Amino acid sequence: MATDRVILGIDPGTNIMGYGIVHVINTKLNLIDLGVLQMGKTDGQALKLKEIFEKMISLIEKHKPDELAIEAPFFGKNVQSMLKLGRAQGVAIAAALSKKIPVTEYSPKKIKQSITGSGNASKEQVAAMLNSLMRINEKPKYLDATDALAVAVCHYFQRNGKTATNKSYSGWKTFLSENPDRKI
Repeated sequence: MATDRVILGIDPGTNIMGYGIVHVINTKLNLIDLGVLQMGKTDGQALKLKEIFEKMISLIEKHKPDELAIEAPFFGKNVQSMLKLGRAQGVAIAAALSKKIPVTEYSPKKIKQSITGSGNASKEQVAAMLNSLMRINEKPKYLDATDALAVAVCHYFQRNGKTATNKSYSGWKTFLSENPDRKI
């Protein structure tokens, strides 16, 4: 049975929100777009959330995704930052749901594990693995973009019972030692 779907991955943020979009045809994964939505300076959190909603709707209308995958907020020490991030995530989810797009949430650790084999990988390691997997032509200015692409690719892997390598590695060093051609 053939499948054809577009997955929008989101790395939520209140000032910069990363997005990555992949097109899945059968089991082939193709990069459509990645980048960031930058929010302007506003007079209050409510207007910032409105801007996030509007930019998400615009992104959804442009790329017409079938599914949205989003990174869950992580529990940090700064409660105010986590609250703002949670609101941004909620608004992104609401934008997708308003367009009847199903939403799946993944923890940062799950995303990193799915892409690199290590739940403790750095943003740079995730970006390097995605570059070798997807052949990203132009290095994004912000790692938020590759983080969002990682969310979309993680969703693809989870739906298809795969990992980036279909192998388990104990860490980045083990991966590089077994894949010398992929060193950055």
